[in-house]
Amino acid sequence: MPDVLEVDLRLVEPPELPFQAGQWISVPLGPKTVRAYSMASAPGTRDRITLCADVAPGGIGSQWFRGLTAGATVQFKAPNGGFVLDPADQRRPLFVAEEIGIVPMRSMLVDFYASSQARPAALIYWARDPGWLIYDEEFRSLSRDVADFRYLPAVRQPPPGWRGDVGEITAVVDRLVHSGDRTVAYVAGSGDTIKTVRQVLVGKGFDRKTVKWEKFW
Repeated sequence: MPDVLEVDLRLVEPPELPFQAGQWISVPLGPKTVRAYSMASAPGTRDRITLCADVAPGGIGSQWFRGLTAGATVQFKAPNGGFVLDPADQRRPLFVAEEIGIVPMRSMLVDFYASSQARPAALIYWARDPGWLIYDEEFRSLSRDVADFRYLPAVRQPPPGWRGDVGEITAVVDRLVHSGDRTVAYVAGSGDTIKTVRQVLVGKGFDRKTVKWEKFW
């Protein structure tokens, strides 16, 4: 997909970056201009990090990200953010992502199933069409390999032979989520999506404090 790019950064100083899955880096692009990028890689690979960004908006951050070349030096501050899993929380995680909002959740899921804390979890991943479902094949493979992981992709515009749900994200969440019992939700995407999905989840019995979120636009 030409509008979504992935970049690997090798750590130089310091040589490793301890962080929690779901956190992000802060990149200064000018005296008063900063952009945040979630890490798609899991904390296990601490000598390098993977970033993934939607550059379609075409703003200063998109131009910078699109212009990165092999060997370029990137200065940033990290780790940042509290959109992370609590290892002591034994509730089932429910992830709800809209398009590029999947990036921190990819880090969470890779880390989650590589550790001893793994337990049943589900991912509802929505996009306008299948081309915007980043890491789709990876999640389909994970759902085949891990019995306790449910992957529920959904699109607004399904092509012939589509394997997944269809509809707007709030309708999909309303249809697929039945109860908030012993479940904690993580929602990432646009501000409007976060607001409406939270309303749906609260209506299903989730306490507002059990719906954690990360706004991307």
